[in-house]
Amino acid sequence: MYNVDLHMHTLASTHAYSTVHDYIAAAVRNGLKLIAITDHGPEMVDAPHAFHFTNLRVLPRVVDGVGILRGIEANIKTNGSTDCSDKMRDSLDLIIAGFHKQVFAPADTVTNTDALIAVISSGKVHIISHPGNPEYPIDIPAVAAAAKACDVALEVNNASFVHSRKGSEANCRKIVAAMRDSGGMIALGTDSHSAFSVGDFSGCLHLLHEADFPEAQILNASPLRVLEFLEQRGGARITEIYTLLTGYGQATGR
Repeated sequence: MYNVDLHMHTLASTHAYSTVHDYIAAAVRNGLKLIAITDHGPEMVDAPHAFHFTNLRVLPRVVDGVGILRGIEANIKTNGSTDCSDKMRDSLDLIIAGFHKQVFAPADTVTNTDALIAVISSGKVHIISHPGNPEYPIDIPAVAAAAKACDVALEVNNASFVHSRKGSEANCRKIVAAMRDSGGMIALGTDSHSAFSVGDFSGCLHLLHEADFPEAQILNASPLRVLEFLEQRGGARITEIYTLLTGYGQATGR
């Protein structure tokens, strides 16, 4: 149903197991038209060096009919900043940011919420990863309101229903409802650490169906929507991918 996956990790994050080539091949097999390579920010214990992110420009923009976005899953820090420097950000298309206990230890609801809202309000991130993690309780209505006001998407993370962060479903259900009611955007991400799961959102889609979540508020509902979202947030037009997706959109009516 959704042919965009915005969250995946390669061998550069050494607890993951696939290469960029593996992800592209899997994307072709699974009918994906747009993917984002989003390895962990450099303050994660086994993350790539900052050079990894500034050098993503060596990757082609389109391979075998799949558009490739240059991204990062940055680590939220205790002062509400992230480990994605301005220099790194200048080389990237997509900035995801999330809590990881190797960088930000789980805290109380007020501390977690304040940090999350500070990151959202910074203007330097596009998506908040796995905000439903039960290890990091947050004031969901306040975070949803901030995300809507700042045009930041909150992720529904498929891995949280399959491999990681078990117990996330109740929080994710509340996040989906809050974003529906606020008019904000939801992003779907597989958080793949292996190419075998890329594009598979089957673990989390039931929450969107149960909430009757509007397609117009799902970032992944169209590959062109992602490009337009990034441009609206100040990103440069990615001509090669835009050309690919424009042809795709005309062919499918999207």
